[in-house]
Amino acid sequence: MAMSPAIPDAHAAAPARWQDYLQLLKPRVMSLVVFTALTGLVASGGALNPILGAVAVLCIAVGAGASGALNMWYDADIDARMRRTRGRPVPSGRVQGSDAAALGVVLSLFSVALMGMALNWLAAGLLAFTIVFYAVVYTMWLKRSTAQNIVIGGLAGALPPVIGWAAATGHVPLNAWLLCAIIFMWTPPHFWALSLYTSEDYRKAGVPMMPVVAGPASTRRQILIYSLLFAPLCMVPAVTGLGGAAYLAVAAIGGAVFVLLAWRVYKSRAGDTPEVRNDDGLYDVKANAKDARNLFAFSILYLTLLFATLLGEGLAHAPRLHLLAGIGGPA
Repeated sequence: MAMSPAIPDAHAAAPARWQDYLQLLKPRVMSLVVFTALTGLVASGGALNPILGAVAVLCIAVGAGASGALNMWYDADIDARMRRTRGRPVPSGRVQGSDAAALGVVLSLFSVALMGMALNWLAAGLLAFTIVFYAVVYTMWLKRSTAQNIVIGGLAGALPPVIGWAAATGHVPLNAWLLCAIIFMWTPPHFWALSLYTSEDYRKAGVPMMPVVAGPASTRRQILIYSLLFAPLCMVPAVTGLGGAAYLAVAAIGGAVFVLLAWRVYKSRAGDTPEVRNDDGLYDVKANAKDARNLFAFSILYLTLLFATLLGEGLAHAPRLHLLAGIGGPA
């Protein structure tokens, strides 16, 4: 396990720009984290002051960015071998690994401390756990040691709505963990669908993703099993009172489509023939991988629709938020 990844000579690379440091924070991943955390915050029904709500979302975003920077520092050796990631700031030499690590540590401490002081220490503790779990447990251990890396490591990506809920209310009831469970069960079919047609990258980098270790047929079967568990789970919030009629409709229709696409992946030959790819896109694939590509793309849309519907229903029933409420004592 290489602690100091081999990267190109930094003197031969272009100097770092602010965009490179932004890329270290994985802004696309951060946007999904912020979205699901905001959904948890609003769905909780807590009458949180909007300024404090914005601070909570900022802390979660910064914490997600810190995790991304630490991940890019430690995984520079892997990223340098993968076509999809070799242009990242650290393996390309535009940012020193030590700078990425320092940025990650500073942002981690800042986000957790601010969350604790401005909101509550339960939310801060959950945020700290999430950062450590992603940067240490997943990045440094699971990703390089087991084909279950995505399954177990998915907990880090599933916790933001719980953190948002805790920030708003100071506690985490069953419905908060239900949101976590939905993302947790969504993660394996989502990432395994992608890995079916990017397995050559993982094989060259020595990452034990499921298609590399168990083979594509086993991966397709496990995608179907997880999808059959995931689809009904998505409808549970309508039973617990977290989701309304609109949510139930989205969950039911989208879940049926999700299972159908997973079935098509199961019956396909996706992953049987290694994809020799010359581009950096995730959606331009050969014919035998299109079913996996379709599931990967729809999984993003489906999760977005689920949480967008919950967010919309939560806003529609949320109590009025007074900008100055709670600041400077009772009015």
